[in-house]
Amino acid sequence: MSYEKHDEIFVDYEQVSYKEETELFFKNLPRYTQDYLVGLLPIASWIGRYNLMWLVRDLIAGITVGIVVVPQSMAYAKIAMLPPQYGLYTAFVGLCVYCLFATSKDISIGPTAVMSLLVGQTITRITATSDTITATEIAVSFSLLTGAIAMFIGLVRLGILVDFIPACSIAGFMTGSAITITIGQWPKLFGIKGINTQDATYLIFGNFFKHLPGTKVDVAFGLIGLLYLYSMRYGCQYFSKRYPKYSTHLFFFSIMRNGILIIFSTLIAFLINIGKSTSPISILGDIPAGFQAMAVPRVDTEVISNIASSLPSGVIILILEHVAIAKSFGRINNYTIRPDQEIIAIGFTNIWASFFGAYPSTGSFSRTAIKARSGVKTPIAGIFSACVVVLCLYVLTPAFHYIPDATLSAVVIHAVADLVSGPSYIKRLASVSLWELFVFIVTVVVTFFSTVEYGIYASVALSIVILLFRIARPRFWALGRVPLASDAPKCVDEKIPQLQQRYLYVPHNHPSLGRLVEPLPSGMLMCRIDESFTYPNSGYIADRIIAYCKEHTRRGGAILTKGERSWNDDANPVTEAAREQLPLLHALILDVASVNRLDSSGLQAVVDAQAALNRFAGQHVEFHFVNIVHPAIRRALIVAGFGTQPVPGGEGQEILPVVPASKDGPQQQKQQQQRQQKAARDIEEQVADDTSSDEKHESQHIESVNSRTASTTTLSNPIPIPKDVYPFFHWSGDEAVNAAARSLAIRNASSSPDQEESE
Repeated sequence: MSYEKHDEIFVDYEQVSYKEETELFFKNLPRYTQDYLVGLLPIASWIGRYNLMWLVRDLIAGITVGIVVVPQSMAYAKIAMLPPQYGLYTAFVGLCVYCLFATSKDISIGPTAVMSLLVGQTITRITATSDTITATEIAVSFSLLTGAIAMFIGLVRLGILVDFIPACSIAGFMTGSAITITIGQWPKLFGIKGINTQDATYLIFGNFFKHLPGTKVDVAFGLIGLLYLYSMRYGCQYFSKRYPKYSTHLFFFSIMRNGILIIFSTLIAFLINIGKSTSPISILGDIPAGFQAMAVPRVDTEVISNIASSLPSGVIILILEHVAIAKSFGRINNYTIRPDQEIIAIGFTNIWASFFGAYPSTGSFSRTAIKARSGVKTPIAGIFSACVVVLCLYVLTPAFHYIPDATLSAVVIHAVADLVSGPSYIKRLASVSLWELFVFIVTVVVTFFSTVEYGIYASVALSIVILLFRIARPRFWALGRVPLASDAPKCVDEKIPQLQQRYLYVPHNHPSLGRLVEPLPSGMLMCRIDESFTYPNSGYIADRIIAYCKEHTRRGGAILTKGERSWNDDANPVTEAAREQLPLLHALILDVASVNRLDSSGLQAVVDAQAALNRFAGQHVEFHFVNIVHPAIRRALIVAGFGTQPVPGGEGQEILPVVPASKDGPQQQKQQQQRQQKAARDIEEQVADDTSSDEKHESQHIESVNSRTASTTTLSNPIPIPKDVYPFFHWSGDEAVNAAARSLAIRNASSSPDQEESE
């Protein structure tokens, strides 16, 4: 709570008991449950506002995406080592079901290149060692299991796990997968036989050039189709800029390029096959009409044991692709998605799709971009895309017989090329973080030389290792201060005290201000910790604090003989004499503005650091804390006694001992600790009196200045810097330094009980 007293604001927090928090939780539990259940079907919140204008826009966007998804789905199914119709099954269910659970209006669910590649590699791996499981059974079971895992993650709100995988990892395996898919399509593009396209990419690359003399007439369909697709894309972009009034027409004409290519190449293939029993080019062949693979998925121990090793990578791709695309288009189109709900949607979609004979599907970047550009208004547009897929399944399957494989390879290469991160991305990534560039490169290289599955595992593992290293070894800054110029008019009345000098506290090695930094008053040091103080890094931070203080101050207390010196004390008379000019440590000021969490290990490390510095200085070293943001951190420090120092119970106490302390411990330091505590309380009382007097004069001066500058100021209700009820907690660096300076002056002016007793 906060309250006003003598024009000062004192800050304290009322601690809420666990009992009250539990009672409040159960009181709100019905509302939480209702919100949770209602949130599972977001369509209920907007379907009542659906109107005719939305219907028209959704119809246009849905048909547009449907025209694109049909050829892509059949091409991606070939990558997944499945018959083309399985791509259409996958596209239909994803487009149809997603709208019930969607929080993104733009996402288009269906087969994707990366997921198809993973499914294809999984099928190749399993069928090579097992004759009892078919490729379609593997794909369908894979869809069911990955969907179930994803739905569980969404239902229990574990979508936060996705945030542990950085964008560079996603870009890395997307780029690696796109390169793998592109090179894997080269043999079909050239009509070359005898190359296993499920080998590692470098092997496909080498074998392609080895078999290049075996190029067939298919290359005409492949290369001409690829040239046509890129010419259409860049040509329409060029003319859209030159003739803006036709940009909409050119856009729709551009996105129909896949369909136009399929139609004309199929017509040509049909014509050259008239009167021939064997096709001179590789074509799709017969595709059964309708949903011929609807059945309950086979899920038994044999299937699960074979698929298990690929499930983690499958779930990662399933969730990451979808959530990353949904977030991106949500930012572009000014709406917010709910990641956990999106994970539930993609999970349920794949569970339901497995009963239609589909393999895993997720959000597609290219089709989502087309859908957004087409002016989609709601997720219902996916239903219209599904209608296009159903129409093709029941009406156009005879025509699909003559689609050239080389043309489908051109469609795939053209689609996946957009997934490759270009030189500009790599250059920006190198400017931001070399570690992230390293993760990106490792992911691409591992994917190229092995499989996409190992590429995903390598990127995730490396990213987590780097994250843990950053947590365990945070940045530690030794701070100095830079005097600030005052904006207030200079006071000429000698009876009114001047405002205290204000300072900016920055690291000594600051690239711009380092030359202006001056040290704190003698006997005081200040440092900043840029990470939460928890068990992985507590020992490291405590060691850095102790080493920093010992480096800049001298040893206090009586000089120990060789026999009295500790076994790990490497001090010698020469080094001690050289350090006599250094000040004796009086106070250490810790800026904890970046510390979001302080656990028991971190708290114990601070206690141990103070105890070590007390022994080094031969006196109590004050620990002042600046910018304690979180009440839980403040409460933990109070529990350890840092609000009213010295720490009750003596130096080096264990806050939460792992092993109970012995009841037969030494008592010889008890009187010393009592004297230190009494001295600290006396200093604290004197500091409080002096502070009150100084702040009274300063407040009068501030009021005088404010009254003279009221006509020019634009501030509303300015307040003085808040003060904590505990004297060692502060809201500004100046306040902490001034408090330490006052206690140092009192300590120097008063005689030490230890010195009097020794004399």
